Amino acid sequence: MIRITLIGSGNVAQHLIKAFTKSELIEIAQVFSRNKETLTHLLDSDKIVTDFSEVIPADLCIIAVSDNAISEVSKQLPFQNQLVVHTSGTATLDVLASENRKGVFYPLQTFSKNKEVDFSQIPFCLEAENPGDFTVLQTVAKSISDAVFAISSEQRKALHVSAVFVNNFTNHLYQLGQQICEEHQVPFEILKPLIQETSEKIKTLNPDEAQTGPAKRNDTGTIEAHLKYLTNENQKNIYKILTQSIQNNGKEL
Repeated sequence: MIRITLIGSGNVAQHLIKAFTKSELIEIAQVFSRNKETLTHLLDSDKIVTDFSEVIPADLCIIAVSDNAISEVSKQLPFQNQLVVHTSGTATLDVLASENRKGVFYPLQTFSKNKEVDFSQIPFCLEAENPGDFTVLQTVAKSISDAVFAISSEQRKALHVSAVFVNNFTNHLYQLGQQICEEHQVPFEILKPLIQETSEKIKTLNPDEAQTGPAKRNDTGTIEAHLKYLTNENQKNIYKILTQSIQNNGKEL
């Protein structure tokens, strides 16, 4: 049994608590939250502390807070020479205080408070300063996920930027599509099968093979018609940038 202390009460922390609770290999020893009530629906209140002086050492301490708070939080832990990791996709090992052994336990997924996720499908990107600590992280990750990877800090930066493109930017395009539909009294639901098929295709094709549309086939007539139809300058500029990017793909600069 691996005992875990968790620092944080946000989306990532709450989803991890739910996942660890289901694992037979993990015991949640304690969770730190500035507000106990945030977590009482997930844990017994006697396992929740609100003062850093009460935080106890365990086999693993996971800091699941915002990136800009990781460094300060790690300095407030009242113990030394323990395995302490963060869950950030962009922060390096160096942001963690040197009093403890450092690592990264990064679940590459988007987390929303009221949306359940299947942790068995979530990739965990792990990093540690020594092999023994990496083994601990690997054991913990494999107890809840089938996708576990050794990823360096530099590789994690590349993954996080890529994730912004395929997740955050893509979702923003959904928002723009919804706006256009609403402006013209068209149900956005009509587009959902198309969205689903697009995401399904890249399970068997690489994105370049899956690309379709007027930019891919250089259909200048359709492109010009779309640009004339769009009246919102932001939508028009994004359309132009993405069209140009698709047309330039694979060309030498």
